[in-house]
Amino acid sequence: MRKVPVTCCLVFATGLEASPFLKGLGLKALRGCPFPAYRKGKLGAVICGIGKANAAMATAWACAFFSPRGLVNLGAAGSLTRRLKPGDMLQVTKAVEADRPGLRTGRPHEHRPDTLRGFKGAVVATADKPVLRPADREKLARLAALADMESAAFIQTCRAFKRKCYLFKFVTDGPDNPASSDILANIRKYRSAFSGFVSSSVLPRL
Repeated sequence: MRKVPVTCCLVFATGLEASPFLKGLGLKALRGCPFPAYRKGKLGAVICGIGKANAAMATAWACAFFSPRGLVNLGAAGSLTRRLKPGDMLQVTKAVEADRPGLRTGRPHEHRPDTLRGFKGAVVATADKPVLRPADREKLARLAALADMESAAFIQTCRAFKRKCYLFKFVTDGPDNPASSDILANIRKYRSAFSGFVSSSVLPRL
């Protein structure tokens, strides 16, 4: 396929998270792409699917196909601390892979994105499976305030392609309510407000 250059590309894990952005920003679906992809003017978007492998593949494809100056990973994350509540919106300042320790050091791999001034920041722990058990969340809370399944791979891929990358997340659940039903309900509850926040306060600065 021919490249479709854009200035910025948004990356979402799921259509559930992407839906208010696609509608609110007027993004239109592109045909024949290996991932659900969208574009309007100089703004592109791709839905990668859940997990590190999907995030890495879709981000690499987006870098090659859209050739953006920068990419933004947007979506839901679980809180590992009771200090954060469902609906809170944060900028990711670092991603830690607790399930991928270095062979020599034994320490989790760390990845640092670009950041914008003026937003509350948080460290995210990225793992290949959902962190639902309270004991697992308590352990990860020593490393990060948020948990997700894509951030580290997104950052690593953007760095490989020498692209600027930013991440913003909204909280869907915490240590006391990690059930899948709660997570889905809170994505639907807070996704529109998150879309409005990103569209009005983040995208104009990129």
